[in-house]
Amino acid sequence: MTRVLVVEDNRNLAMGLRNNLELEGYVVTVVGDGMQALAAVRREPPALIILDLMLPGAFDGYHVLRALRDDGHAMPVIILTARGEEAEKVRGFRLGADDYVTKPFGLMELLARVSAHLRRATPHDGNGADERYAFGDVVADPTTRTVRRAGAIVALRPKELDLLLALLRRAGRVVTRTELLREVWGYDTSVVSRTVDTHMAELRRKLEDDPANPRHLLTVRKTGYRVATGDE
Repeated sequence: MTRVLVVEDNRNLAMGLRNNLELEGYVVTVVGDGMQALAAVRREPPALIILDLMLPGAFDGYHVLRALRDDGHAMPVIILTARGEEAEKVRGFRLGADDYVTKPFGLMELLARVSAHLRRATPHDGNGADERYAFGDVVADPTTRTVRRAGAIVALRPKELDLLLALLRRAGRVVTRTELLREVWGYDTSVVSRTVDTHMAELRRKLEDDPANPRHLLTVRKTGYRVATGDE
């Protein structure tokens, strides 16, 4: 049975999420604050976490994210936020979130995102998984799911790595945002999301010398992205 942890202090919303997730076949644990969330994860790590950012007390969702990743927990985390500002979402991604849903949200969309993240939480196999990829001073190894820059391990979140590998497997070809949403996140073509752009910004921050003027992780205007293995 797949276990999902819901961290939400609004009891009605939390119970609604629990009921619908259980109807989908998940085993669901609900907690109402950050300290309870960390205790639940340490007691029995879930496969995925749905995390409200604005939790009561000093230990809000941002603190929970940081603590989870510092403890080495790599399960997907979908953040819930009532805030629409891009800076808040970027802060969540930088602390280790994999996706976000802005309140009020469509239940079917959230369930689809849960399913997509769980389906892709298992490392890829086959399709050239034994091949290493390199650009600049970066080497990506799909078999061990590690990325090194100048010989040092770079800490990438699971979806950051999946996005990078999806681009590298195309050997420099352009990949549209729609293709990446479908392959990496499992979204259908009706879903509109800036998830790809935000994750690409994080990859550039971690892998490019000058993230504002990338040499390798390139934008193709109005289309998508590609990886240039040499200087262009």
